Amino acid sequence: MKKIIILLASLFGISSVLADVPAVSPQQAAQMQSEQNAVIIDVRENDEWNAGHIDNAIHIPLNDIQNRLKELAKYQNQPVITQCRSGARSAKAADILAKSGFINVHNMDGGLNAWQKANLKTIQAN
Repeated sequence: MKKIIILLASLFGISSVLADVPAVSPQQAAQMQSEQNAVIIDVRENDEWNAGHIDNAIHIPLNDIQNRLKELAKYQNQPVITQCRSGARSAKAADILAKSGFINVHNMDGGLNAWQKANLKTIQAN
């Protein structure tokens, strides 16, 4: 059964199943950001980021994550939460980070859509 799941995950580009990255709710992410100094990495595209994002999030589009790992290395040992619009792209980013040695990686379940639905604050780019 595990081989079938791995095969299906690879066919659909869902590799976070392999890294076993835990999901966190938007409320948990907000709490982790304020209490544990968790870093939120927003992997959406520029236009999405400019329309609104989580305060103090780091913006690195998914396609740039692999090339910007050195920039993120200073966060390797602290909680890191990946986030996108709905949770799919950020799951891929979380997988990349986990496989690159980040030890405390989480994916925000439901992405920014869920964050806003929970009435958590966003800001717009200047």
